[in-house]
Amino acid sequence: MKALTPSGGIGSWVVAEEVPQPRPRPDEALVKVEAFAVNRGETFLLEQPRAGHRPGKDVAGLVVQAAADGSGPAVCTRVVGHPMGGGWAEYVAVPTSALAPLPESIAATTAAALPLAGLTALRLLRTAGPVAGRRLLLTGASGGVGHYVTELAAAAGAEVTAVTRSPERGRRLVELGAAAVVHDVGDAVGPYDVVLESTGGTELPRALAKLRRRGLLIWFGQASRTPVTLDFFDFFAGPESATLRHFHYMDCDTPFAADLGTLVRLVAGGRLNPELGLVADWSETAAVLTDLRERRVRGKAVLTVS
Repeated sequence: MKALTPSGGIGSWVVAEEVPQPRPRPDEALVKVEAFAVNRGETFLLEQPRAGHRPGKDVAGLVVQAAADGSGPAVCTRVVGHPMGGGWAEYVAVPTSALAPLPESIAATTAAALPLAGLTALRLLRTAGPVAGRRLLLTGASGGVGHYVTELAAAAGAEVTAVTRSPERGRRLVELGAAAVVHDVGDAVGPYDVVLESTGGTELPRALAKLRRRGLLIWFGQASRTPVTLDFFDFFAGPESATLRHFHYMDCDTPFAADLGTLVRLVAGGRLNPELGLVADWSETAAVLTDLRERRVRGKAVLTVS
C-alpha cells in the first residue's frame, strides 16, 4: 500500500512510499482510510523522526477487516479512529478501543478533524470539573483544541475568555460562544476560576496571575517550546493556594472509543462544529505541512485519501 513516511526534513517533510499493509493484532480492525487530519504537534515530530515512525493519529474511513477477537465495529462500518500512528496511509490498523462508528450524516473529512483536538478538549473540561457559572481563561485558543473547548465550555455555561493573536480567529471564537477575546494574556480581566494554559514559556506565569485564590490552572501544552519558570512568591499576588495541574489527554480512565462516540454524537446533533481550514488530496501533504508550520492554515487541515 501507499503511505507517507518521514523524510528527515530534506526537501520535504514526508515522502510517499510503498510499504507492507498492516497486519492487525487480535484487538485491532483494519481501516481503509478515507481522510486524515494533520496535527501541529505531529509536524514537530517530523523534524527528528524516530526510526520506523509513521505519522497519523486522526483518521476516518471504512472497516475492511474486523478485529479477530470479536470486539469493535463490523466490516463495512464507517468509523472515526485514533491510532497512535500510521494513519497517513491507504490502510491503518486501529485498536477497537480507539474506534467509533460514524453515521452517514457526518462526512469523513469532518470526522477526521475530531480525534486528537476533540478528545483533548473533552477531557480538559472533564478535568476542570463543572464549569457552569465559572470564569474560564483559555490561552493559545487559535487551534482546534481552543475551538472545541470554547464551544463546549460556553454551551455548558462557562464564561470563556479566549486568548488569540488573530483578530479573524477571535471573531470566530465569539461566534462559538466566547464571552471575551483578547490578543494578549495581560489584557484578560481576571480573576478566573479556571485557567487552561497551552503556551508555556513566559505566558504561563502571566496566565497564573489571572487566577483567583484557590483557583485551578491546568497546563496542557507548551506551544512556545520554551520552558516555564515559576516564582513561589508570585502566588501571593493573587492566586494564593492555587492548584497547578499537569494534563495529558491520554491519562484518562475512559477509553478513546467512548469519548469519540460522545464527540460524534455532539457533531451529529449540531452541538459541536468541526472547522476545516483546508481540505486537499493527500498528494499535497508536503505543501500542507509547510503551510501549517508557517501558520497559513486556520482551522483543521484534512487530507483525503484516494
